[in-house]
Amino acid sequence: MKLTKITMAILVSHALVGCFELNRSTEEVCSNNPSLQCQRLNMGDGQCRVPRTDLVWHRYEGIKKPSIKNKIEEYEALAKYRNCLDLASQIRVKSDDKLKRLRYESLNNTAEDLKLVVKSLEKSESPQALYFLWSQIGDEKAGKRFLSLEGTSALETAEMQHALATYYTNRDPEKTRQLLIRTLELSSKSNLDPEVYTSLASVAYKLGLKKEAYIWTMAAEMADIPIVSDKEIQRLYGFQESLYDELDDYADDIESAVVKGRFKESMLPSEKP
Repeated sequence: MKLTKITMAILVSHALVGCFELNRSTEEVCSNNPSLQCQRLNMGDGQCRVPRTDLVWHRYEGIKKPSIKNKIEEYEALAKYRNCLDLASQIRVKSDDKLKRLRYESLNNTAEDLKLVVKSLEKSESPQALYFLWSQIGDEKAGKRFLSLEGTSALETAEMQHALATYYTNRDPEKTRQLLIRTLELSSKSNLDPEVYTSLASVAYKLGLKKEAYIWTMAAEMADIPIVSDKEIQRLYGFQESLYDELDDYADDIESAVVKGRFKESMLPSEKP
């Protein structure tokens, strides 16, 4: 009984900590964490408040749990804030030279910070960092290092199989299909990117796999990403009504299996009549 009370007390304390964490103000987080360098972000400006707040909390998360993923998210948050600042700096502000100066300073600061994030990612050999540097920064050397990992366990994750598939999209449709299917085999509810369904629907149709293309189209719709209208479906596929019903059942089972982390390529129907 004592053990139960202690366990409950620990759980309650963790819940309270989480609650307080969510309710902490951005200003409080900034004042308690000088390494966030909030003074470089023009905190008092009413413009760009949302992307600025997102950036601060992304950085705070990166301090608590340093990771390549958090670093990439920081870059994305920085880029959004910089885009907003760029627009704000063009707004004419009457009789407030200080505000204009602070916006330009913050704009320059974010440009410097973006470069610093890139430099930190360049020190990493993780496939996530390499792919980001290649796809977002245009670093061809990083791209070659990323592609050299093909076939190794380093890329055996849903995210990296999907990334690899994007490289082959316009080069090898069948290989793209296999990589996307492998992406789903490695996916579950926690890491599923529904865009994989739309990509598979497109590449399967291109390969003449109309049954499979229809299944992925329906799976995308179940994931709230409608691809085509009912009229377009009839035009694109032209199946008998009974086959639509059969394929709808396949789509339902396959989408459910993906969410549960149980999908296998063998679950797809044969393309033979």
